[in-house]
Amino acid sequence: MLGTDFVLSSLVKENLDHIFLVPGGLIDPFLPALARHGKLKPIVAAQEGGAAYMADGYARASGKFGAALCIGGPGLANTVTAIAAAKSDGSPVILISGEVPTEIEGLGMFQDASSQTYDDVGLLAKLTKYSSSIDNPKNLHHLWRHAMIYLLSAPTGPVHISIPKDIQLATINASYEPINADIKRANILSITSSKESLKLFLSSQDGKPPIKIVILAGAGVEFSGASEKLKQFAERWQIPVATTLRAKGLFPEDHELSLGVFGYAGTHHSCMAIMDSPPDLLLVLGSGLNERDTMNWTLKLSLKNTICVNLDPLPMATHLNGNSVVADIGAYLEWLDEQSKIIESSLSSTIADRKKWLATIRATPRLQDSENCISSAIPIHPARIIADLRKVYPRDGIVLIDSGAHRAFAGHYWDAYEPGTYISATNLGPMGWAIPAAIGVQCAQPKKRVTVITGDGCMHMEGVEIATAARYQLPIIYVVINNAALGNVWLRAHTEGAVPTELTTLPNIDWASFSRSLGANGITVTDPSELVNAYQSALKNNGPTVIDIKADKKFATPVQDWALASADWSYQE
Repeated sequence: MLGTDFVLSSLVKENLDHIFLVPGGLIDPFLPALARHGKLKPIVAAQEGGAAYMADGYARASGKFGAALCIGGPGLANTVTAIAAAKSDGSPVILISGEVPTEIEGLGMFQDASSQTYDDVGLLAKLTKYSSSIDNPKNLHHLWRHAMIYLLSAPTGPVHISIPKDIQLATINASYEPINADIKRANILSITSSKESLKLFLSSQDGKPPIKIVILAGAGVEFSGASEKLKQFAERWQIPVATTLRAKGLFPEDHELSLGVFGYAGTHHSCMAIMDSPPDLLLVLGSGLNERDTMNWTLKLSLKNTICVNLDPLPMATHLNGNSVVADIGAYLEWLDEQSKIIESSLSSTIADRKKWLATIRATPRLQDSENCISSAIPIHPARIIADLRKVYPRDGIVLIDSGAHRAFAGHYWDAYEPGTYISATNLGPMGWAIPAAIGVQCAQPKKRVTVITGDGCMHMEGVEIATAARYQLPIIYVVINNAALGNVWLRAHTEGAVPTELTTLPNIDWASFSRSLGANGITVTDPSELVNAYQSALKNNGPTVIDIKADKKFATPVQDWALASADWSYQE
């Protein structure tokens, strides 16, 4: 078979059904090959960065990985931010780029970005788990397999393969076999450190069984597919659960044991349980212990009351020198279940007191300024925009949250009930990410509703990809919180004078008309009383719908606990 057929057939064998691309001369041989591989549907993006974002969204929503295809040089350079975002969030994306034929590298060929010129492989080396070029058709099979192993083994992340045009057209005498499931999802567990962690389940600092126990669940729970195991463990011992913003939705936020999000845009309940009076035992599962997961590092992780579990030892060794378990979260929770007889007397005897403690927390307001959810302000309050969408949106519907002030409003006021229903690029946070990523999500989950909560600043950057959603008639709803500003930046800048204010103010664009010009639907909302009807109309529409909601930029984001904890503090103190 040809090199192109080898590559595409391997994607099909790994159960992919979509690939996202922008055609170009250096990948011309892939176009007829795509016609030969009918099980792999090509989605043509407006720009290569959009294609990579779509692949990222597909990976996050499918539980598999995403694939993007583009030319090298300018095409690959357009994907840099998207690939960096995938790396920062551990999203498995394979980027396939075309290159000039090997025999004319470095001779001045148009768009040559081989190792002899701009070196695409080197460009992406720091942004991926693996970046390589195929310089001989005999190398394609094993180097491609190397890429797939890096892509699919934990901790996951993006990889890049550059395939010169002559390799694409070469005959490949090899057959691809899918990567073994044990490599994809290795149940790694450090037995010694796991046994050591049991001590804190049996006795707290005062020598008595721990009463105030809290679980802080991070993205590692998602990576291991362990949300149900987490729920069962929490319910068995009546342990309340907070999540990081990245892990929002992994534990149902209407559950009696839910504390909501801890850290940036978090709830008062999670802050009270974890920060106000340090718990007897804090079990941190799969968090990178970064700034936002730890309330700007004001969360002090003590050896006396903290157990951290993560496949990656680096964050644990950096922030907590002890009581660290290197393990897949699912494997650790399974192991804890097997130790039930050992910890039962301790955890069962404290359930009644734990319930009383949790009841005192739940008796207080969960959210900051919850009255904003029913605000009648014009221009519209972002909290009302979020709250009214939640009223009519399906429980299992998926929302993607973009980067900006709307991230804080959504993180705080939106309730997520199921794993995989709240998706956001929380670590690198590129503006506009959610607009194309939603296309990948909808392709991966065609039977579910998909909605993007974004802002007008994000629309300036990636709004053209709505044309892609319209081209393929994907029923995505784009909720644009249009405050005519770079919201978060404006909130800081407008206090610094007229010039900073002007520099962070945007023209009030008619995004509904923009959407219609791209072949999608468009609705404009100026009064909060119109929100529910607009959402219900969009849910009935064929193809994508942009809802341009005129909001006020002056409303502060709901990050009060974060701001108080972070004031006048640095990690080095």
